[in-house]
Amino acid sequence: MSSGSVLPSPALPDAPPLESEAEARERAQLERTWSPLGGLKGWLSDVHHTTIGRRFIVTAFIFFLLGGVEALVMRLQLARPESTVLGPDLYNQVFTMHGSTMMFLFAVPMMEGVGLLLVPLMIGTRNAAFPRLNAFAYYTYLIGGLLMNVSFLLDMGPDTGWFAYVPLSGPEYSPGKRVDVWAQMITFTELSALAGSVNMIATIFKLRAPGMSLNRMPLFVWAQLVKAFMILFSMPAVMLASLYLAMDRLIGTHFFNPAEGGDALLWQHLFWFFGHPEVYIIFLPALGILSSVLAVFARREIFGYLPMVLAMVAIGFIGFGLWVHHMFATGLPQLGQSFFTAASLMVAVPSGVQIFCWLATLWGGKLRLRLPLYWILAFFALFVFGGLSGVMLGAYALDLQVHDTFFVVAHFHYVLIGGAVFPLFGGFYYWFPKFTGRMLSERLGKWHFWLFFAGFNLTFFPMHYLGLMGMPRRVYTYAPDRGWTDLNLLATVGTFIMAVGLVLFVVNVFWSRKRGAVAGDNPWDADTLEWATSSPPPPYNFLHLPTVRGRYALWTQAVDQPIVTGVRSDRPEVLVTRLMDAEPDHRMEQPGPSLWPLAVALSSGVAFTVSIFTPWGIVIGAGLALITLTGWFWPKKPYREELLEEQP
Repeated sequence: MSSGSVLPSPALPDAPPLESEAEARERAQLERTWSPLGGLKGWLSDVHHTTIGRRFIVTAFIFFLLGGVEALVMRLQLARPESTVLGPDLYNQVFTMHGSTMMFLFAVPMMEGVGLLLVPLMIGTRNAAFPRLNAFAYYTYLIGGLLMNVSFLLDMGPDTGWFAYVPLSGPEYSPGKRVDVWAQMITFTELSALAGSVNMIATIFKLRAPGMSLNRMPLFVWAQLVKAFMILFSMPAVMLASLYLAMDRLIGTHFFNPAEGGDALLWQHLFWFFGHPEVYIIFLPALGILSSVLAVFARREIFGYLPMVLAMVAIGFIGFGLWVHHMFATGLPQLGQSFFTAASLMVAVPSGVQIFCWLATLWGGKLRLRLPLYWILAFFALFVFGGLSGVMLGAYALDLQVHDTFFVVAHFHYVLIGGAVFPLFGGFYYWFPKFTGRMLSERLGKWHFWLFFAGFNLTFFPMHYLGLMGMPRRVYTYAPDRGWTDLNLLATVGTFIMAVGLVLFVVNVFWSRKRGAVAGDNPWDADTLEWATSSPPPPYNFLHLPTVRGRYALWTQAVDQPIVTGVRSDRPEVLVTRLMDAEPDHRMEQPGPSLWPLAVALSSGVAFTVSIFTPWGIVIGAGLALITLTGWFWPKKPYREELLEEQP
């Protein structure tokens, strides 16, 4: 490997010159090097970050729609007392599917997909650090999601809630294979998340454009970095918990059986050590989206870059110190109550710092009220409301009074939908032109926004009152004399209004992909590097790898901004830079398209799926994994050119 170099650019940024013959040749060579193979084999073996990122996003959105349909069915059941739309057994499956789908198959994978799609472009490189690991992560996630949904269609869907508390989920109270399917789905999705996180950290640390030191990284990249570290430290806990549960159920261990020396509360500790940080894993990337959109539509830099970064890092640390507030009702010593109440309240401090910085940015900005900004402004109202009810629930005394009521349901939907889904839609409207070359329809977009916003508040705001009136969550019906009917009916109406908004969004996407207005390369006059290339980006991302000289790369670009030279175009090479200051270090050739990541994911699928029925599945899967991993890492034939003189 040899170092790349940085030379002054011959181009003027405000007057793009005609492409020279040499540049045209290099562009054609890059096209040949980075374009995927054709046909089905090409589709299955593609490992480029834009392809895998898109697949994550599309798949997660399909699961989001499935989870939404399950929510509609649940709300139909609860719209009237003693309704018979669903029986108790099917209701248990549906609400477990809804929660598991939204938390494991939509929220986290969606944020991973958005990061995978955007981060390499935003830091000015041609691909993620480990492209085959990306493909493996996607196929593993897809297999886990299909396993759970197919099982549901076969009346084997999990039915003990997305948290699967023991002893309810243990072999004594949940015979059959429903819980085993859930436990293996967890293993699939978390394995995928861990693979994605390793890849994200390596990409951000080592592939940034020259000049993009850590203190110049976009806030979205910082959010993805903190999220990736949180996944690394939290996901092993739930993987361990689901492994223990599967072993209790399949081979007769007693990790959670108090009668044999186990501990039922061990499950809750392991699950919530993952479960509470997962909330921040979901909405930290959304906050990064928010910062990206806000800077562009306020036409100014984000107020307080350093406090914003420190606040995200602080949330990443504090998020691991408050899992026990989900267990207040289990009976804690007073010292534990005080500590975890204080920790729960403390996380509001860095969140408040971020809110202040965003409001200060709005205050001094020149606002352009376009569709992406609608979703961001709605975020402020909804997230602050959800955050305040979270502070209430963090207090031990109040939490006991509303524990396991609809008040909790209202709170976490305000935090997760208001704090993550609203910025996500804002980001979709913002980046859609970059990846399609077309603008979304403003008219349909506004209908989508207002219907979704109104429907959301009609659905979840009444649930605060239902909770305070004592309606427990996870019940499939209620008696007519409880006084809960009108608010439940209102919530159901709101759910259908949200669904209409989502239908308009889908129509808008399909219509605009073909007939939307042509966007141009940078329709918002945005500041980050993904807007420096064409829309949609070519397979190699950039003809010349860029350099940066400030936090807002395009806004601070010099007239003679240097470009990177010396990176070969006849091989899939990327420039590796140093961790702190992103100085060029060396060039690295990346592996090309391959079917081996799919083969390894399938062998993992065989192992986990067969082990639901027999422990021999692990042995069979291990053998298959050994074979496929050997193929993955088998050294390739050296390039003939490597025997010749190295290129300058």
